[in-house]
Amino acid sequence: MLTSVSGQAADDQSLSNAQLDQLVAPIALYPDSLLSQLLMATTYPDEFAKAYEWSKAHPDAKGDDAVKQVESQNWDPSVASMVAFPEVLITLGGQPKWVKDMGDAFLGQTSGVMDAIQRLRAQAQKAGNLKSNEQVTVSSQPATTSSSQQVIVVEPAKPDVVYVPTYNPTVVYGAWAYPTYPPYYYPPPPGYWFSTAVMTGVAWGVGIAVGNALWGGCNWGSHDVNINVNKYNNINTNRQIQGSGNRSSWKHDPGHRTSDYRGGSTERNRRQQDFNTNQREQFRGRDTAGTRDNNNRGDNGIRDNGNRGNSSRDNSRRQAEQAMENRGISSPDRRGGGTQAGQMDRNRGTQGGFDNSNRARGDTGARQQPARDNALTGVNDRQSGRESARGRESMSSQHVQGANRAASGNRGGGAARSSTHQRPARSGGRGR
Repeated sequence: MLTSVSGQAADDQSLSNAQLDQLVAPIALYPDSLLSQLLMATTYPDEFAKAYEWSKAHPDAKGDDAVKQVESQNWDPSVASMVAFPEVLITLGGQPKWVKDMGDAFLGQTSGVMDAIQRLRAQAQKAGNLKSNEQVTVSSQPATTSSSQQVIVVEPAKPDVVYVPTYNPTVVYGAWAYPTYPPYYYPPPPGYWFSTAVMTGVAWGVGIAVGNALWGGCNWGSHDVNINVNKYNNINTNRQIQGSGNRSSWKHDPGHRTSDYRGGSTERNRRQQDFNTNQREQFRGRDTAGTRDNNNRGDNGIRDNGNRGNSSRDNSRRQAEQAMENRGISSPDRRGGGTQAGQMDRNRGTQGGFDNSNRARGDTGARQQPARDNALTGVNDRQSGRESARGRESMSSQHVQGANRAASGNRGGGAARSSTHQRPARSGGRGR
């Protein structure tokens, strides 16, 4: 009896398998997604009672539309999701003692509750009352290293249509193993199910079309429940959550519960600390993601600046080449080792070296200047390969002027001047 569960809870925080089976008997055959959200919602008995009253006042509201209608209510999202399934609220909301005890058991013994559900599913399957049909798909998973019993999964046959089952636990589970703790049975109110089928097995309510209202899931491997983040955020637009990937672990929020916990104030404080820790972890996750985004933007900015710098240099180079071509100088010959302007600078440097030599040698250097200039021109021609016509004419003119001055100096005995860029050189002749 429910009294026995509450009586033992006062002295011992842990419920026995018999008591746990007694508690979960009315809901163990629910589809996993609906079951997970119902277990979450029972941990908020005060808000569950409010949702029950709302559903009674809005008998035609169901599915995603009903959840949208209670969006302004300050209820936990798991409680708000229950209005999508009025059959569940109407049947169980009228049993506030069961709701509170179920929620306390799920909070204090999550693994024990999940194991009790699997035990009862195995009994119903053995009795021939749990199998796939038009409403649900039933599948079995072998036992794992973390669980010695097989896992029986119940899912909607159509992902977007949910049928809520009702049944008499004393029938559907076969022979009950705990006579001292008989299963609870809450008959459905008239008008929701065909009551004649309840006496012989499982009856199904009218299919309810849902989209994002069904966002919960059972993680049988770790004996807890989780949240489909995408669906949850789509239906709870004002209460978004952050998760690692598309699945997030569920955490109880004491801020949505005013009634006492089974463990009193100590349990409330522990639950509040656990919830605060989870909130900080989610905040750090968002902060880390933001830091990664900023770093990526910084890296992209550096690359963009580098690209803009390269682009600017390319533009300057093209403008210089265009200016040279406009003046009649051919474009740079990159295969020849640099630009035409660079090659001309090297030519002037080489020319300057010969000029210094001429100043030291006097007339002898001046007389040798044309030949050396001719040799230099040949070397430079081989190096540049693409000297313009104007450049060759300019160099030739300089050579002729230099040769004329040198010849005049020899005839007149005067000092020869090597070029317009040279200082007067001391004459080496005997004319004076």
